[in-house]
Amino acid sequence: MASRTPAPATAVEQVDTSYLESLVGYNARRATLVIMDAFFRQMAVYGLRPVDFSVLSLIAHNPGITSRQLCTSLSIQPPNLVGMINQLQRRELITRRPHPHDGRAMGLHLTATGKKLVKQAEVTAAELEDQATVRLTATERRTLMQLLRKIYIP
Repeated sequence: MASRTPAPATAVEQVDTSYLESLVGYNARRATLVIMDAFFRQMAVYGLRPVDFSVLSLIAHNPGITSRQLCTSLSIQPPNLVGMINQLQRRELITRRPHPHDGRAMGLHLTATGKKLVKQAEVTAAELEDQATVRLTATERRTLMQLLRKIYIP
């Protein structure tokens, strides 16, 4: 019996991504990869990951916010937040103070060092966002933000 030689593979000259490009998740992920790559590079100077930046920004704009409120706002599980809060406190970026209305809760506040870092990091984040959306008009950018919120805000 003669052995059959498989037919040679066809060469792909141009990759067809049209199906993937029709998917919201694919496009959102591709955009996220571009933005997050820039974020990691530009925020490295501050020693901040995206979640650290989000936590510090929420504390900056909501002095006295509780861990529970942070978890709810950022969809973070409480055990995951505990270590992060401890690390930010060790870095002397935040401090805990008794909550004025709930004796069991602690309010989170930025230290002077934390305020300075967040102010600089938010400027960097704004510049990063401008660079990432440079090909969008201001109206397109607002529309994109509104549409994305419709996906994740109930």
